[in-house]
Amino acid sequence: MKTELGFVRVAAAVPVVHLADCKENAKEIKQLIRQAVEEGVEVLCFPELCVTGYTCADLFFTQELQQQAMLALEDICAFTRGKSIIVLAGAPMRWDNNLYNCAFVMTDGDVVGVVPKRNLPNTGEFYEKRWFTPGPSATRQGRSAMSVELWGGEVPFGTDLLFTTRNYCFGIEICEDLWSPMPPSTQLAIQGAEIIFNLSSSNCLVGKHDFRRQMLTQQSARVHCGYVYASSGVGESTNDLVYSGSSYIAENGEMLDEGERFLRRSGMIISEIDVERLRTDRQRNTNFTADQTAPYRKVTVAPLENAADDSAFGEGTEPLHRHFAQHPFLPRPDRADSYCSDVLQIQSAGLARRWEHTHADTLVLGISGGLDSTWALLVAVTTADLLGYDRTRVVGVTMPGFGTSDRTYQNALDLMEQLGITRREISIRESVTQHLADIGHDLDTHDITYENAQARMRTLILMDVANQLNGLVVGTGDLSELALGWATYNGDHMSMYGVNAGIPKTLVRYMVEWAAQNLFDGPVRTVLHDVVATPVSPELLPTDEKGDIAQKTEDKVGPYELHDFFAFYYLRYGFSREKIARMAMYAFEDRYDEQTIRHWLTVFFRRFYQQQFKRSCLPDGPKVVAISLSPRGDLRMPSDTSCI
Repeated sequence: MKTELGFVRVAAAVPVVHLADCKENAKEIKQLIRQAVEEGVEVLCFPELCVTGYTCADLFFTQELQQQAMLALEDICAFTRGKSIIVLAGAPMRWDNNLYNCAFVMTDGDVVGVVPKRNLPNTGEFYEKRWFTPGPSATRQGRSAMSVELWGGEVPFGTDLLFTTRNYCFGIEICEDLWSPMPPSTQLAIQGAEIIFNLSSSNCLVGKHDFRRQMLTQQSARVHCGYVYASSGVGESTNDLVYSGSSYIAENGEMLDEGERFLRRSGMIISEIDVERLRTDRQRNTNFTADQTAPYRKVTVAPLENAADDSAFGEGTEPLHRHFAQHPFLPRPDRADSYCSDVLQIQSAGLARRWEHTHADTLVLGISGGLDSTWALLVAVTTADLLGYDRTRVVGVTMPGFGTSDRTYQNALDLMEQLGITRREISIRESVTQHLADIGHDLDTHDITYENAQARMRTLILMDVANQLNGLVVGTGDLSELALGWATYNGDHMSMYGVNAGIPKTLVRYMVEWAAQNLFDGPVRTVLHDVVATPVSPELLPTDEKGDIAQKTEDKVGPYELHDFFAFYYLRYGFSREKIARMAMYAFEDRYDEQTIRHWLTVFFRRFYQQQFKRSCLPDGPKVVAISLSPRGDLRMPSDTSCI
């Protein structure tokens, strides 16, 4: 993997278990190791006690099983020699007159560390304390460096071990550890572990799968880590319990992959953990500080480099297994309603507070028939309803100009009428014509002066109408436009409250469509669907000979879905330009080629840095999604910095 891009390829494997037959178990494990190496996996995690099987019960006390387990483990360890992989496998180990349930960390023919299980269940169906001793830590034993002798060498042993490679750090907990009141993974992460591997043997009960899944995703979010979980499969004894072979790979609260349960064959899931993403969140969490009075021991792990897998994105290598959503600001389909309801409530709550505080009689909005003003209007009428105000206190002003199409003009009028707000129509053609004449500008020269004169005239009208009506001008520009600086300074750039400043264009479109499907019917729904289908345009250049929109924003600045993707990963995680480009190639491989993506990424960075001066004096507006461009909030940067 090309680790400078921050991805670590991991796998969770569930082998077919031959209970108490360590030699056969070793064969299954080695076959999965071979498969993982072919897939370019860097760390492979097997279940708890996978070398023997978890349900051996009192057989764990027998010398034969203990000896066979260590012989099988030695065989597995030798199999890793010359392979560029780290393997985590579970087996019992006798040490210092105690028997421990351990995870063995192996690479290139060596065991580099042994982690015993710390929290042993001893209630209900589990009686591990009958066979095993809880794992000691250095602080518990008062010893600075515990180790065990394996095959003639000393190996670090304890629950206080961190494993560091050249590019990432990982820690281990075992099954019940995750279910304890203070999971070891919490302290492991605080001490530096970026990925947690859980070797587990958790039985299957009705409802337990969902609860376990939720618990490990929440833990990965709580400590900003990747979490890889592998649990014993159906080959375990069914005396009283059934095991389903659950496996999961999660990252910071998001499930990247999960394996099929109840397989009657060996299975493995593979994905990539983005450690750069995790580090960004940890840097921003100033409470993420380790207790240096009890530091954990760090074990250096140096697996062989795999020259054939030099790049996670390069030609001739395995593609990434994880998925990148094309639209990171949009919700999953199963969460759409709650997500969209939250967006609307956040925006309307913020606007309601500003309306009440200013004691304004009205809200004044420019209504163009486009996406942004349509959604701002829906927020405004929702706010009026929330406060118990008559909707006529919302004043919509449509201001047709040289580029206004019949389609958007009619949609603006119809929407205002159907929503029951106060309608005003003020043409800007004559006033802009006079203004251009006053400054000596040819009306037939359709340059930036021609366009911005119209934008500023519309803002002037809105501000003056608000003065007439003791009103509050509600800005309609969205986060995507602000990121690109696609706003006329002191034109649509200015308002008294920028209600859309916290949501990107892709989400605006999604919200209008959601509102059409869920909040309205009849004529309003028809208008909203047509607004969504209308090309995005400032309508500042004359229409074509058919009266249709001639000026399309995305032809000029690029596809908003790409810019929103760029903005999310740059502003949320600070990723490099190269990493964002590569991720976009994966996400949009069915839509855009590499040349197109790189071109618009260059445009994004150039505009983002050149246009910061506009964002330095933005009006107030609510933060809605994970990022914000407010100079008082998430984005505090100089206006004249160089483009990096």
